[in-house]
Amino acid sequence: QVQLVESGGGLVQPGGSLKLSCVASGSIVRDNAMGWYRQAPGKERELVAVITSGGSTNYADSVKGRFTISRDNGKNTVYLQMNSLKPEDTAVYYCKVAYIDYSGRYLEVWGQGTLVTVSS
Repeated sequence: QVQLVESGGGLVQPGGSLKLSCVASGSIVRDNAMGWYRQAPGKERELVAVITSGGSTNYADSVKGRFTISRDNGKNTVYLQMNSLKPEDTAVYYCKVAYIDYSGRYLEVWGQGTLVTVSS
């Protein structure tokens, strides 16, 4: 079974920085995509950033230039470096991995989420 565990959330002041980590355990094919999503109260869950095992990235317009997604393929870990944080970034952040397994099945696994609160 694949499991994702996020860490690094907490309270930070506007303009501050925070780095989230997500560690995947279990068997995951090499070709995969890992990403960060967030959900604020009363809002739909939205994409923050994704990165493929090949290193291609995509970011939400709202975080471009402020957030950086990276990964360590050897450790099956994805990171989200968040700089210049704004109150609007306050949300529960979720890690996700998506891939096609060797049987041709699409698998999508979510972490439990970590709360990021940006407030003075």
